[in-house]
Amino acid sequence: MERLYNLFNLDRQVSVARRVRVASSSTQRRKGLLGVSQMDPESGLWINPCEAVHTFRMQMPLDLVFLDRDYRVKKIHRGIGPNRISICLSASSVVELAAGALAESGTEVNDRLAWRAGS
Repeated sequence: MERLYNLFNLDRQVSVARRVRVASSSTQRRKGLLGVSQMDPESGLWINPCEAVHTFRMQMPLDLVFLDRDYRVKKIHRGIGPNRISICLSASSVVELAAGALAESGTEVNDRLAWRAGS
């Protein structure tokens, strides 16, 4: 069974996404969310390590959160649509979320995030 994590915003004391899976192998990182046509608003994909993503052939808009090694938010892109590239050279990982998830949690640049055991 795949392990899921809760991405929690320590500064705002709110969950950003309750069911985030990890893409840590080369194959998982390359595949990402390709082929997914709809995301649950509480789900996400943590791509680690990663400092750039693309949305070519994606079927839905995404919110992107670039994190440094201490899980501090370095950069945010909200509602990024298909056929785009997003880069943050100071990031060590990125979380792909359903569009609107960041507005719901109020997450902003410099917020500190934490990973907790998920459901």
